[in-house]
Amino acid sequence: MMILVSVLAVVCAVGVVAVAAFLFRRFVRGTDDLLPNGPSAGHAGSMLSSLFLLVFAIAIVVPWSTADAARHNTYAESQAAVESYWSAARIPAPAGPELRRQVRDYVDFVVRTEWPLMASGGLSQEGASRLETLRTQVTGLVLGDEDAKAARGDLLDEMRELSSARRQRAADAGAKPPAGVLPLAIVTGVIVIIFPFLAGARPRGKTLVPLSLMAGLLGLGIFLAWQISHVFASGLSVGPEAYEAALTEMRRLPWSG
Repeated sequence: MMILVSVLAVVCAVGVVAVAAFLFRRFVRGTDDLLPNGPSAGHAGSMLSSLFLLVFAIAIVVPWSTADAARHNTYAESQAAVESYWSAARIPAPAGPELRRQVRDYVDFVVRTEWPLMASGGLSQEGASRLETLRTQVTGLVLGDEDAKAARGDLLDEMRELSSARRQRAADAGAKPPAGVLPLAIVTGVIVIIFPFLAGARPRGKTLVPLSLMAGLLGLGIFLAWQISHVFASGLSVGPEAYEAALTEMRRLPWSG
């Protein structure tokens, strides 16, 4: 339906130009505009450039903002895992060491197994099951010491933060740029490049240098826009560095076991 509406919009816009050209030629005095640098070409060129800049800005800013937010969320999730690990250390054995091991195994699972899956836009169900199992075990602990009960409460709070950050990571993995923005940026970029030829100009010699430079920079910009089009599956994607740092910190702790 959206494609049909887009096609109809293009046809209507072209029709307006054709009707306006016919009516003004028939009823309004004017002069023929045949020059490549005439008012018609100049107006069309400036509008095409503006349209390209608008679409290109959307193609860059939206994925970049999504990737930046996703990167911050990975650090929030990894920090929640580290805090959970610390809180589990305050719970007496044998429950405390076992909970620490499960937290560490969960972070290791995210790095080694789940991260490659996020390139396809989703998370592993096993990761969610691990967190649910861990929360169930913590909730079911029978503790007599008040400090241990306080540690269990802190651990549950941190695991809620961990689960919330995981849900946000799932949303980030499935995020995509607005449909059609990148193809439209490519189409308008190509039109901007060949517009002087369409307007009737025939660049030669030194005039080809700035035109070629512009074409190269536009191509580079489109490539960068494509590279950040997916948060976890591109050359500029978000990596698991936050979780790797969390694992390093957990292993460094004296009670990591």
